Amino acid sequence: MRKVVIDTNVFISSRLSSTGNPAKIMNLITDGQIDIYYSWDILYEYTRVLAYKKFNFSIERQRLAIDDIKNIGNLINSVENNISLPDESDRIFYDTAKASNAILITGNIKDFPDEPFILTPAEYISLRAKIRQNIL
Repeated sequence: MRKVVIDTNVFISSRLSSTGNPAKIMNLITDGQIDIYYSWDILYEYTRVLAYKKFNFSIERQRLAIDDIKNIGNLINSVENNISLPDESDRIFYDTAKASNAILITGNIKDFPDEPFILTPAEYISLRAKIRQNIL
């Protein structure tokens, strides 16, 4: 439960709102309670989406968000798996999670196979709370 890979939709959501499960997860990462893993492809995807005009993030805010990931995250080389995905652009997250033995947190659960290491932000926060309370 300590290692996570964050899909772009969760990363961006955490930057758009300081409340909600994506922000809670990013706070756990910045507080050092959980570890984020990423690949160069994921970093590029974060950078690309942060620059979308519709989000209206300043250049400085974009740079700080990427610097945060680079400073606190764990860069790994992922290995492509032979699984078919509905959206092949999501492969970078799946492969990185598999390679780092991490939980993949995504708001687009339907875009991934039904596997126990793939959770929504709400599922991750709930499971984490249960583990901390020794319910599981």
